[in-house]
Amino acid sequence: MTKDTHTASVRASRYRVPRTRGAMSGLLLLILGAWAALAPMIGPYFNVAYTPAPNDAWHWTAARGWLEVLPGAAAFLGGLLLLVSSSRVMTMFGGWLAAAGGTWLIVGPTLADPLNLDLGTPDPSSNSGLQTLDTLLLFYGVGAAILFVAAAALGRLSVVSVRDVRAAERRVADEQQAPNAGTGYGQAPPATEDTTGTRAATGRHSVRDDSARSTTVSQTPQTEQQPYAQSAAPPPRERS
Repeated sequence: MTKDTHTASVRASRYRVPRTRGAMSGLLLLILGAWAALAPMIGPYFNVAYTPAPNDAWHWTAARGWLEVLPGAAAFLGGLLLLVSSSRVMTMFGGWLAAAGGTWLIVGPTLADPLNLDLGTPDPSSNSGLQTLDTLLLFYGVGAAILFVAAAALGRLSVVSVRDVRAAERRVADEQQAPNAGTGYGQAPPATEDTTGTRAATGRHSVRDDSARSTTVSQTPQTEQQPYAQSAAPPPRERS
């Protein structure tokens, strides 16, 4: 590989990453984000809910929309970008978006009163242990998990590894060979029998060819000069 090709591959690895790089992080963020967005709606099915209406599923409030559904959707979208995108810029944006969603799940409950949002409280009918579990499953625990996975994905994406460079080298090589594959240029000509090289390599055929050529050359002038010699001879004299 030439130096220009290697330089091009290194530059390409800075902007493109293998899709497998953020596959696991993206899948985890998809699951966590979906749970964070749907937990206030489906939580009553699992006895995990906040007031108001802790026993009614799919009960919409502005607080649940801003403090739970919105950050959960951001984490879900960030995980989707990590899972399907091969652009380093888009995957980094997805990681930061998921990290912002996780941070908002942690910080949002403390800002509910200044934002005039009625967050409610855990189900009063449950004991203190279940109320603590509700708080972790709806806000702090899932937010911390999303933030951790997003930070790990950002750490991996911020480093250009040797694997990324090799993958970029393969992409550059494929892109350079693609134009020649359609037009036929750059392809090796079909193999033909090199009789001259074979004869020169063996030595036996070259001797025979040289002897044949010398015989032909020596005979050709004789056949060509013979009529000339006969025409140049003087005619015979008549006897008196």
